Amino acid sequence: MRKSYVYILSNKNRTVLYIGVTNNLQRRMNEHQVSKGSLFSKKYNTQDLLYFEEFVSIVTAIKREKQLKKWNKDWKWDLIKEKNPELSTLPFDF
Repeated sequence: MRKSYVYILSNKNRTVLYIGVTNNLQRRMNEHQVSKGSLFSKKYNTQDLLYFEEFVSIVTAIKREKQLKKWNKDWKWDLIKEKNPELSTLPFDF
């Protein structure tokens, strides 16, 4: 079965968060790097991968994406900091 991902991006100043879902994280990140796809991501220059979760089902990934989008901003930052306390840009070429 194909893997799916929920991911969170931010801008260089870490002031905006973007949450997305994809079945190919590397391809999708490459698209974000050239501002292809999301108008929000393009407008706010959210190109830095801060967090992602891997799923075996796209349906489960979409449910998780919807859940995270309903969270308040502080909860999202807390989630990111659990795995990435320095808020470093994560590599996506794996």
